[in-house]
Amino acid sequence: MALDGMMLNLIKSELESELLLSHISQIHQPSKDELVINFRAKSGAKKLFLSCRADCARVHFTENAPENPPTPPMLCMLLRKRLCGGKLVSIRQPEFERILFFDFDTTNEIGDRERLILCIEIMGRYSNIILIDEKGLVVDAFKRIDITMTKDRVVLPKIEYTLPQKQDKLNILTDSISDIVSAIEFSDKSLDKAILSSVQGISPIVCREIEHRVFEGSTLENELKRLSSTLRESKATPTMVLKSENTPFDVTFTPVTQYGDACLTKEYETFSSLLDSFYYERDMAVRMKSKSSDLHKLVSNLIERFSKKINIQREELKKCENREELRIKGDLLQANLYRIEKGAVFVEVENFYEENSPILRIALDPSITPASNAQKFYKAYAKAKTAQQMLTIQIEKAELELQYMLSVQDFLSRATSDKELSAIRLELVEQGYIKERTKGKQKQPKALPPLEFKTSDGFTVLVGRNNKQNDVLTLKTASKFDYWFHTKNIHGSHTIVLTQGREISDTAILEAAQLCAYHSKGKDSSQVPVDYTIVKNVSKPSGAKPGKVIYVSYNTVYVTPKLPIETQ
Repeated sequence: MALDGMMLNLIKSELESELLLSHISQIHQPSKDELVINFRAKSGAKKLFLSCRADCARVHFTENAPENPPTPPMLCMLLRKRLCGGKLVSIRQPEFERILFFDFDTTNEIGDRERLILCIEIMGRYSNIILIDEKGLVVDAFKRIDITMTKDRVVLPKIEYTLPQKQDKLNILTDSISDIVSAIEFSDKSLDKAILSSVQGISPIVCREIEHRVFEGSTLENELKRLSSTLRESKATPTMVLKSENTPFDVTFTPVTQYGDACLTKEYETFSSLLDSFYYERDMAVRMKSKSSDLHKLVSNLIERFSKKINIQREELKKCENREELRIKGDLLQANLYRIEKGAVFVEVENFYEENSPILRIALDPSITPASNAQKFYKAYAKAKTAQQMLTIQIEKAELELQYMLSVQDFLSRATSDKELSAIRLELVEQGYIKERTKGKQKQPKALPPLEFKTSDGFTVLVGRNNKQNDVLTLKTASKFDYWFHTKNIHGSHTIVLTQGREISDTAILEAAQLCAYHSKGKDSSQVPVDYTIVKNVSKPSGAKPGKVIYVSYNTVYVTPKLPIETQ
C-alpha cells in the first residue's frame, strides 16, 4: 500500500483545519526515519507524525507516538533549534504530487524572523524529510543524496532544493474530464492500468474500484466526475480494507466494492485515525526489531553455540557407553597374564563375565608388557567413567543455559518498548552474557510494572514482561493462595490471578489461561496446554536462572491464545 497524491491532498485539508497558525512546542525523532512534532493548536495539543521509511512513508496526526530514544539524534537537535516555537503559516502540495511543504515563521538566534520549510516527500524508497531555508537551500535532510547515489537530483546541505521530476499525467481538478477520458481510452492497457498511467496522484486500489464500477454498469466519465467532486469538496470516506481474518490490507478515501465478500471494509472519522490504526502494529514490530537487532543477534548466537555444544557433548557421551567393556578386558587380561607372551598383538581368552564363557579376542599393544596392556584398559575405563560423569553435568548445565536463552528470545520477540528492551539487556548484563558498556555506578532504570488485565468477572491478572519480572511476580508479588499459570513445556510469561481471598471462578481460569498462552511462544497455535496451580505450590530451585521455577499439584487446561480482557 502506498499513500497516493489524492489521499495526501485530503490529509492536507485535514491538517490545515487543525494546525494553521499553531506553534511548535517540541520535536522528537524516535528513529532515523521518523519525526514527531508537537503543536499547540486551538483545539489542544496535537502530535504530527512524519515517516520517510520506504515501506510506509506518510504524514498524519497520531495518538500512538513512538517511544523516544534517551538521547535525541543530532538532526533532531537541529530541528529543535531551528523550528521550536515556530508558527505554521501554510501547508502546500504541488498539484497531486506526493509532497507536502510546511511553511513556518520562526525566529533565529539573533532574533530576526525567517521563513523555514519542512518538506516531506512520499515516494517509496526515495521518501525523505527535508528542512529548507527561505533562500530555497537545503539545511539538512533525513536522507542525504549525493551524485554517487543518483545523477538526477542531489539533496545535501547548502544545495538548492529542487522538486523531483514531474510525471506526465493529467490533473483531475484542472484538466477536463473529457480529455482524461480520451487519454485513458487511447491507451492499449487494461482500464485500471490506463487510469493509473493517465491520472495524477491516483492509487491502484482507486483505479480498480473505478474499473469495477464501470464493469457493473457505470460510465468512466461519471466515475471520474464523482472522484473530482469528492476531492473538490473534501467529502471523502477514510476507509480501511481488511482481509477475512480482519488483517489490515489497504486504505483509501472512497467506499470499496471491488472485493465483494472476500474482504471487509471499515470506515474512520479522519484520515489520521485511519493511518494511525493501519500502521500501528506493523510499525511497532519493525521499530522493535531494529532497536533490538543487537540483542537478537547475541541471543541467537548463544542459542546456536549452546545447541552445538550439547550435540558435541552428547556424541562424546555415546563413546563412553562401552566403558564396561574396557574394564572387563582389563580384568580378563589381568587374569590371563601367565598365558600372554610379550610382543603378542592379540590374545583370545574366555569371557567369564558372560554365560557359557565365550571366547573374546582382545587386541594388544606389542610394544608394552601384558600387565601394562591390562593397566591401559583400566586407565581408559577410569577416563571414560570420569568423562561420563563430567559430560552429564556439562550437558545438563548447557541445556539449562539453552532453555534460558530461548526464554529470553521469546521475551525479545514480544517486547513493545525501549524500557522492556532495557530491562532484558540489564538482565543479560547481570547474568554475565553482556559486558557493561560504561564504568562506574550507573543510575538503574525504574523497574517496569507487570502487564495488568481484568477478567470479565473482575479478577486482576498480572503478566510478567521478562524473566526477572517473572521471578518478582511469582515469588514476591503474589500471595500463596493466588493462582499461577504457565504454558506447559513452552516458553512464556508467568501469569498471576490475584484472588484477594475469593475463590477463583472457572471464567477467570479460562481467561487467564488464554492470556497466558497469548504471552508465550505458543501465541500462534490453536490449542495450547496451560498448567495452573496455587502460588504455594511453586518454588525456585537454588541457583536457577531467572524465570526458572518448579511446581507440583497442578491442573492443565487447553486454550486458544487471545486477549479476552482489557488492559488496565
